[in-house]
Parts: sequence; C-alpha cells; structure tokens
Amino acid sequence: MGKILAIDYGEKRIGLAVTDDMKMIAFGLTTVATANIFEYLADYIPKENVDTIVVGEPKQMNNTASESEVHIAPFLVKLADKFPGIAIKRHDERFTSKMAFQTMLDSGLKKKQRKNKALIDEISATIILQDFLKTVK
Repeated sequence: MGKILAIDYGEKRIGLAVTDDMKMIAFGLTTVATANIFEYLADYIPKENVDTIVVGEPKQMNNTASESEVHIAPFLVKLADKFPGIAIKRHDERFTSKMAFQTMLDSGLKKKQRKNKALIDEISATIILQDFLKTVK
C-alpha cells in the first residue's frame, strides 16, 4: 500500500504533505519552488512509494473554478504525463490558507514566523490532505 501526496499549487511555491504508510495521518512535508517540482517529485515518488496525488482545487464561493485554475490545468496535464501510474485526485481547497494561518496563530508562532509563506503553503497542503482523508474513509 502506497502513500498519498498532497499538493497545494502556487505559481511560485508548492506546498507538499504526505500520509503515513497506512494512509491515516497527514504530515507536512516541505515547500518546493514551482520551477523545481517535477525534479523533486521524480526523486520523491518512487522512493516513498506514492500511489495517489491529491491536488488542491481552488473554487469560488459559488462552487465555480477559481482564477488560479488556469495555472493548475497545465500542471495537471504534465503531472499525469510524468507519472502515468499514479492516481491524481482533486480536492476542494477553499479556506485552507486562512486555516493554515489560524493554525500558526493557535500554535503560538511569533509574528516573524507567521510571515513565512512557505510554511503556510506546507500547512495548507496538510489541511487539504487531512480533509481528503476524511472523505475516503
């Protein structure tokens, strides 16, 4: 049984989270520059036995696609091309950045630490993955 990898896509950075082998717990993994993501994934996916990738799906409040979807669509095509044996799923990511920031507040991080956008992206990916895991059980 493989792991699930979650992606919080951004034009500059991509936040990543991954499950344990039992697909029960989501862990923040890292943040990677968008330009380097495929190199990172080519190394990480086979080494960690990833069998599913969940990509955050930004939506408007009326359930229509967000403006950022135009950047995600070509990424998804390339992702499917580079990793044909991996299932790619989408999951609603509304409010994950706000939830990530609130998580940082709740955990007592100092103001300087809360300005770390890479950390927000990683926490957002973790929230996407946690929420996805609730829907597949």
